[in-house]
Amino acid sequence: MKRTTIRGFLRTGFAVSAVILAFGLPGAGVAAEPAAPSDEQQLADVIAGGLKDPAARPIVDSGSASGSACNSGSGTGSGNGSGDCYGGSGSSSGLRGGHSTDTVGSGPPSTSFLGAFGYGLLNPDVAPPGSNDWNCKPTAEHPEPVVLIHGTWENAYNNFAFVSQPIHDAGHCVFTFNYGRSGLIQGGGVGTVLPGANGTGYIEDSAKQIAVFVDRVLQATGSAKVNIVGHSQGGAVSRQYLQFEGGATKVRRLITFGATHHGTTLLGIGALGRAINNLGIDVLGLVEIFVGHSGIQQTVGSNFVNNLNAAGDTVPGVDYTVVGSRYDEITTPYDSTFLKAGPGALVRNVTLQDGCEQDLSDHLTLMYSPRTLSIILNALDPAQPLQCTFNPWLIGGGGSL
Repeated sequence: MKRTTIRGFLRTGFAVSAVILAFGLPGAGVAAEPAAPSDEQQLADVIAGGLKDPAARPIVDSGSASGSACNSGSGTGSGNGSGDCYGGSGSSSGLRGGHSTDTVGSGPPSTSFLGAFGYGLLNPDVAPPGSNDWNCKPTAEHPEPVVLIHGTWENAYNNFAFVSQPIHDAGHCVFTFNYGRSGLIQGGGVGTVLPGANGTGYIEDSAKQIAVFVDRVLQATGSAKVNIVGHSQGGAVSRQYLQFEGGATKVRRLITFGATHHGTTLLGIGALGRAINNLGIDVLGLVEIFVGHSGIQQTVGSNFVNNLNAAGDTVPGVDYTVVGSRYDEITTPYDSTFLKAGPGALVRNVTLQDGCEQDLSDHLTLMYSPRTLSIILNALDPAQPLQCTFNPWLIGGGGSL
């Protein structure tokens, strides 16, 4: 009863602030089976059951005729409201763009997301500490370098300023970059006016950028494979890379936190928008103007989500550690992040609070949780012990700014 009360209180308080922070500002432990379907999951099932046949939705490639809502070349479109667009978004923007950028220099460690976000506003292209030493050579004990993939409206620094240095100090070569940089005119959303808001372009394009970066890491380190740690969209776009951009043979482990693997209802808001779009009213096209292409692609029932999971959740030869938090207000229901193992894959689904009820990490502070850090280190090296400390929502880092 106490847990339910806390969850209800936090979710109610987060409902508005979560959208602003996650989309408006930047945004081997104990294995656990997914919990019983929540109210949000039941809503998602209802929405999914009423979706138009994904096979009937054409995916329009770049260079299509201008004037269409699905145009990914030049010009703007009117938006048809049907969701028959790239990513199934029902976009009212016809422009497409986006690119990746390398980091410059290194920022200080940060124990809280708020602190890292503030620093990142003034230094949007800085790397998190301990990362991007291109002279680093993996050891026999830790042969795969670690690639950190940030989430939507975030960047390499503010997403990983807490975990990157300890991963490096544990003996791993760590690399990261900023992907999916898509400005307002390219459909990245209004939040891209803030410095350092990345991960807003089409996820399919971002996966190609990850492919290029991983190849650079492999060439520099001489390694055969990498391990990937992804937060939020960082998990979903990494799976896109694994399944469609050749990453399956280049990744040994995928470790994700709050990842939108099966889309999000965003506390029901995303599911409601999808239902309205199916009635022929382009509400998601309007929302996309604000949250950007990738934000809409991550809502439940989008073409991107459907295509990502059409052939199963996993690829052979990859070990998956998938972590969700009961207090996640962005990836909802939180257990929708969990994956089902297919042939040749190992999946470990972990609820962050199992065995550590005092960790109240929400979506943004997941990567500022000492327990999260210990799960990463344990997934990379099972000899590393799990940690459990108090971690408050919004602030993270054990409550220290």
